[in-house]
Parts: sequence; structure tokens; C-alpha cells
Amino acid sequence: MRVPLPIPIVLLLSAAGAFLPAAVFAQAYKLADTGYIATYENDIVGRIYFSQKYTTINLVGEENERLRYRPNTTFNMGIGVTHRGVSLNLALKGPFGNNDDEKGKTKYLDLQCHLYPRRWTFDFYGQNYKGYYLFPKGDGIHDGNSYYVRPDLKLNLYGLAVYRLSNGSKFSFRAPFLQSEWQHHSAGTWLLGAEVHGGILKGDSALVPADKSGWFPQAGVDKMKFMQIGPGGGYAYTLVIKKHFFITAAATINFNLGVAKEYAPSGEHTHFSFSPVAITRAAIGYNSRKWIITLTNVPNYLPVRNRGWNDPYLFSTGNFRLNFAHRFVPGPKLAKKLSFLDFN
Repeated sequence: MRVPLPIPIVLLLSAAGAFLPAAVFAQAYKLADTGYIATYENDIVGRIYFSQKYTTINLVGEENERLRYRPNTTFNMGIGVTHRGVSLNLALKGPFGNNDDEKGKTKYLDLQCHLYPRRWTFDFYGQNYKGYYLFPKGDGIHDGNSYYVRPDLKLNLYGLAVYRLSNGSKFSFRAPFLQSEWQHHSAGTWLLGAEVHGGILKGDSALVPADKSGWFPQAGVDKMKFMQIGPGGGYAYTLVIKKHFFITAAATINFNLGVAKEYAPSGEHTHFSFSPVAITRAAIGYNSRKWIITLTNVPNYLPVRNRGWNDPYLFSTGNFRLNFAHRFVPGPKLAKKLSFLDFN
């Protein structure tokens, strides 16, 4: 059974403008090169979507031995709307693919917010998970027909990445990820910015199972916390095929200075390190004046080093999402009610 926290309904207000200075978003549509991007600031985007979020933990040991902890999260179905950069999505637990009782229960609150002004990207995540299992089946225990379940294992991750686009007038992140624009022609942009990440991983007992302790320098550690910060850069590109079909890919590499602290019955250990962090995002789909179909993912790969080991802790987060969206022009009465979102 999979149990989201605190209730099986997740209400996520992704305010791509509601909580940032209004002036930033007031100019978002005005700065678009209409030869490359069609903007629909007066339209409402309605969508139906299917999503699967994940936050995994990998512990790396000697000879590349690994422990792969995974959460037992739900497959969700939802509806949403976007108007003038403000998005509201309501997701519920899906009717299928959610019956893995043998993997234990996972309680979680997973917030991922991605904001796309014309010349900037803001990526924030705040994730709280409790309850993991080891993959594959039989790893960490003698019974090869069962999963090693850790209901006590907790992970809290938080991060913020801010990047400026060098060619935001011709390249649109909103087209594939918010469905509020339509990119007609291929274009790319350089990305330059910075990121900060932090988190705590802990359990009631050692993170490494007893029968695996000989392979892992982290044996005995029951808690680890870290903080990383640094500048980064990258590139994004959208390939448009016959005006309607598109493939979008973006990648940034962040060069972080970090500090990590481990806790074990034998004592504590603190280590400062340099760790590159990769954030990628990808989308593929179909776009037109009214109808949009997109498959997107915004994964985050976060290594945490300690004691000179090669990435002893690896955290991966992401959100696979399939969107079916439609743009429509609101009537006079509805447009008047939505006028408070008009910052121009």
C-alpha cells in the first residue's frame, strides 16, 4: 500500500508569478520574438496529466557495490489550469499501478516548483520521504523472494537553482513545460546561474544492512546531513519538426563546494568537498494553436562526497509527466474575474 502524506490528494500551487515580483512576469510575453514563439497571454490552458514522482537513494561501496533505496510512491492522475504564468494542479492517486504492498509504505510530501519567466528559470524542490525498500528484490536479506524494507528511513531534500537565459526571446521553456506558448522554429540558449542544495538522511539503525557492511565504508552510519552551493552553466535547445512536433533538452552542470557530516555510534565525521551536480530536463511532444501533448521529465542528480570516497551518497529526484492540454479564450465574464492576474 502506498500512502502519500498527509492525505491521498496533493494540491500543488505552482505559482510561476504569484510569489515572485509581478514586474518580472508582466514582461514575459512582451519580450518574445514572435517569429519564433507564439504567446497566448489571454488564453487559459486546461490539462489532464499523469505523473510519477521519485526520490531515490544510492549508497556506493567498494568495487562499485551499491545499495539502491527506492520509495513506494504512487502513480497520479490530475487536472490543471494555467493563466498568465500562474498554474494550479490537482492530483489524485491513480486507479492502477499502486498495489505494491510487499515494498512497504512510503509517506511523503514532494513539492517541485519550476518557474519560467522569459529570461530566467527557477527550480525549487522540497521533499520529505519516510519509508524505503531496497531494489532489487532479495538485496540486503537472505530471503531472495522478499524486499528489504526500511519504514524508519527518512530523507529530507531541499534545493534551489536559478539560471539566466542568454536567448530567452527566441527560446521558450513555457512551451513544453507549461503549454502556455508555442515555439514555431528551432532555437537554443546558454544558461548561467547558481544552485544551493541541502538535506538530511537518517534511520533508526545503520543505513547499511548488517550482511552488506563489509562492502561499504558507510557501515555503522545512521545519519548524514549536507549542504552544497556553487555556480553553474549549461545549454538548452528545442528542435522543431514541421512546426508542430518538438524535442526539448537542457542540461546544466553546477560546481559545488559542500560540507557533509556523518553520525555513527563510534563518533561523528565532517568533510568538505567539491562536487559537480547535474540538472537536466527533457520534453517531447506536439504543439498547435489549441491542442498540446507533452511527455516531460526534470531529473536532478545530486552526489554527496565524504572521507574522500567516490560519491558515497547519490540522490536522484524527478517527475515523469504526460500532459494532454487545450488552450481556450475565456469569455468576457471569466476574463473580468481573472483580471487580477494581469500585471501589465
